[in-house]
Amino acid sequence: MHNWQEWRKKKRDQLIAKREEITQKTHQQWSLAISIALKKSFPDLQRMKLGIYWPFKNEYDPRPATLFFRGLGATLALPEVVNKHEPLCFREWWPDAPMKRGTYGIPVPDGTPLVTINAVIIPMVGFDQKGYRLGYGNGYFDRTLANYQQQPLSIGIAFEMQRLESVHPQAHDISMHYVVTEAGVFQNGNQGLIPIIQK
Repeated sequence: MHNWQEWRKKKRDQLIAKREEITQKTHQQWSLAISIALKKSFPDLQRMKLGIYWPFKNEYDPRPATLFFRGLGATLALPEVVNKHEPLCFREWWPDAPMKRGTYGIPVPDGTPLVTINAVIIPMVGFDQKGYRLGYGNGYFDRTLANYQQQPLSIGIAFEMQRLESVHPQAHDISMHYVVTEAGVFQNGNQGLIPIIQK
């Protein structure tokens, strides 16, 4: 696609607006389904250093589900923007961790230990059949994943209404290992996203 940046900006705005229109009841139902899928399908997360995110613009909130893994031994960490156009760093997070306002007004841990993650749950504005995500346009997660010698296990989270035919991936884009929506868990393979658990 010749004008992929313009297409992405337009599609991003549409999908965020659509997500923000979801009713509270529907959001709770879809979120519960995603939380159940995460707990059932990824038992290994309890032994990992897991990057998560603070919900933004009506995204799924991963904190309740991932506290389940923390209770079993996982270390949770939230991303922090250190400098524009640089990879994110992750700082350990727990419910009473000291917090401060970070970039875009999103809370980040205040001076907690840095964590080298080996798994990460990533929010998606949109996603396609090849597991590529449409993000907010700043490329932070792609730069972060590319910065690791061994790519962390990546789990993209979205609602089904955010599924697209293609996000028109570019050379710098990195596809997710798994995608989880309220409809189930999808593993990324040679044929694209394959359902491994569906409602």
